[in-house]
Amino acid sequence: MNVLVARTTEQIDLAFSQLSAATVVGCDTETSSLNPRFGKMFSIQFSDGEFNLLVPLSEGVQLGRLGELLADESIIKIFHNAKFDLDFLGAVGVKVNNVFDTMIAERVLTRGANQSASLAETLYRYFAVDLEKSHRSKFNKSWDGVWTEELVDYALSDVTHLPALMREQESWMEKLVLHEEYEQQVARLDISF
Repeated sequence: MNVLVARTTEQIDLAFSQLSAATVVGCDTETSSLNPRFGKMFSIQFSDGEFNLLVPLSEGVQLGRLGELLADESIIKIFHNAKFDLDFLGAVGVKVNNVFDTMIAERVLTRGANQSASLAETLYRYFAVDLEKSHRSKFNKSWDGVWTEELVDYALSDVTHLPALMREQESWMEKLVLHEEYEQQVARLDISF
């Protein structure tokens, strides 16, 4: 797995060059709480499925040109539970365009099947990937903001598989003629992508 923790402007620019060539990019944030009014973002992660990037905002690193990537309408940004991440990104003035939400897609695909649409269970169903979620509890208001290798791996595990997951979900929605239902669900949540 090609991993970069970008701490310098040069590293941010390198990551921008790499990711801006992609057609789809998985995205996720790590935060101190569930509410952007009271919490803060500790990081934002990106992955095109091969190149995996963590921007440690907790260390004072700025998004730089990666903000342009998020606003770029030609690149699909894939989130799982996009509303959560977009609320935090919006609270700090970051605009995100052209979003695909794998959680909403999974809810559309599994409706009536009584299956969870959590990322961990969804990735297990599609790819037999076991996500380790025990590290999540470290991201709280008293966290020291230091990114250990273990925490970087944890944070990136949520985005690495998102491009492949979106492709699988898109394929199934096409086969089952559910794209319109997906669009209706997105519209109901009033998420402005």
